[in-house]
Amino acid sequence: MSNLQIEQFTALSDNFGVLIHDPDANLTASIDAPEEKPVLEALKRRGWKLTHIFSTHHHNDHVGANLALKKRFKLEILGPDAEKANIPGIDRALKHGDHFRFGNFDVEVISTPGHTAGEISYYIPDAKVVFTGDTLFSLGCGRLFEGTPATMFKSLNHLVKLPVDTQIYCGHEYTESNARFALTIDPDNSALKERAKEIYALREAGLPTLPTTILREMATNPFLRWHDPAIRRNLKLENASDEAVFTEIRKRKDNF
Repeated sequence: MSNLQIEQFTALSDNFGVLIHDPDANLTASIDAPEEKPVLEALKRRGWKLTHIFSTHHHNDHVGANLALKKRFKLEILGPDAEKANIPGIDRALKHGDHFRFGNFDVEVISTPGHTAGEISYYIPDAKVVFTGDTLFSLGCGRLFEGTPATMFKSLNHLVKLPVDTQIYCGHEYTESNARFALTIDPDNSALKERAKEIYALREAGLPTLPTTILREMATNPFLRWHDPAIRRNLKLENASDEAVFTEIRKRKDNF
């Protein structure tokens, strides 16, 4: 099997765009399409032609360039069935548990609502990579614009069950602010403190903080650490349910 090639780039004010390319099948997909120009520049840089867009959710900073790119390349747009009315140019609607082929790779659809009512993530097992849109961020999770804490908690539980060496690409460069918040929730976590130093240095140098991995997030992301005794003590929720701990962390982040 060929290696999946990945090109990450910035778009708009703080979005990440991602291209994935199967060189043997000569297929290229854009994970979301926040803005046409950066996508075109990334394609030119790599010498690829766009054949697909995999939309994670309907917000304009993720689908804003769908129609322009579809007109230019005559490509196929895939996206969540629950949001198909709001995904411009969608050709194929996907539900949790669906699988489809992208060249030599199997892509698994994981339902991850919470940020929006129907968001999905794209998991490619053979490439050990997942594209989580605005559900799971590096050291954070998405704001609950259309879902509830219970909905997002369930979605994150789907993602943490992926193999720990799975690389995570998400939709925004929020890691530095997320790190500052995480330290208020988990101040004695030595792995988090070391990671925060690394993140500050990367951002000072103008470098991206992604991708991350499931393993790193489970060790440092408070939104995945609802079970941790130190976090529970800090929140005074030692005997609360995991979902209640998560809900309190999400509430505090909203007010941070």
